[in-house]
Amino acid sequence: MQTTPTQVQPLPAEPTSASANPPSAPPPPGRSAGQQKLIKFASDYSIILIFLVLFVVLSFNVEYFFSFTNMKGLALSVSQIGMVACTMMFCLASRDFDLSVGSTIAFAGVLCAMIINSTGSIVLGVGGSLLAGAAIGLFNGFTIAKLRINALIATLVTMGAVRGLGFIASHGQAVGISNEAFFNLGNNDLFGMPIPVLFWIGCVVVFGVMLNKTVYGRNTLAIGGNPDAARLAGVAVDRTRIYIFLIQGVVTALAGIILASRITSGQPNAGQGFELDVIAACVLGGVSLAGGRATISGVVVGVLIMGMVQNAMNLKNIDAFYQYEVRAAILFVAVLIDQLKNRGKTS
Repeated sequence: MQTTPTQVQPLPAEPTSASANPPSAPPPPGRSAGQQKLIKFASDYSIILIFLVLFVVLSFNVEYFFSFTNMKGLALSVSQIGMVACTMMFCLASRDFDLSVGSTIAFAGVLCAMIINSTGSIVLGVGGSLLAGAAIGLFNGFTIAKLRINALIATLVTMGAVRGLGFIASHGQAVGISNEAFFNLGNNDLFGMPIPVLFWIGCVVVFGVMLNKTVYGRNTLAIGGNPDAARLAGVAVDRTRIYIFLIQGVVTALAGIILASRITSGQPNAGQGFELDVIAACVLGGVSLAGGRATISGVVVGVLIMGMVQNAMNLKNIDAFYQYEVRAAILFVAVLIDQLKNRGKTS
């Protein structure tokens, strides 16, 4: 009996990288190792390159910008923003943020002035304000970490409440400080540098080490990258977040004390819009709003870029109303760049 051979139908080929790119449509040629290194360098150090280019352009085009007096004034003008940005970096890196820093700045200055006037003690005034800042930060951290209230709502509530406390305590008026020795903190130089700038440098060193060399910094980035995975890995997520806001409150209060010393009074309306400048500087410096990514060098550069732009506009006598528009545009560009980076990593 003769059997008729049956035709065996070929099985469909398993999808491979080769079948995904048939010979008729070859993949685009790969980049050379040199090109890849150049692209990585531009991505990692783009903000520093922008800073250098901006600095050179402003030095040649804005009169007096590159003078020693102006450079010293520039550093002094951004010192409080720089201090708070060092701790806001941790908030953002852990997927949180703090909108109450501007109000804390004002309240700390008012409280410090009132305690100094009533007791005559600078130590008590500074200590009381730092404790108040710690209490504000602890409240924010507990509310967000333990009560699971969104950071936007929690810190928005604190922003209004603390600002109101400042106005109530001062009756809506600036509180002058009777002890003139307190003014040395914000207006004197040490080793040829303004004392507020030295505080900023100290914050950069301390929090840079904390971010890169300690378990606290690694845990912060782990929480921002994936809080659930961090919790499963044994990270005390809630406790770390509370510590982040506690430290944020103390450093912000210190910045408010220094600001009160610089302007020789506690101003209940000080620090309005301060939180947006701090967040813009951090995001401009590469701190991701999605969490898990931050560098202290990027934050420093972001603060300096914000300060240079505002300083140049002041030297050019640009109206303050237009300066608001420029600052808003910088914040928008910073957030847009952050979103594009996040999309590039997830695609």
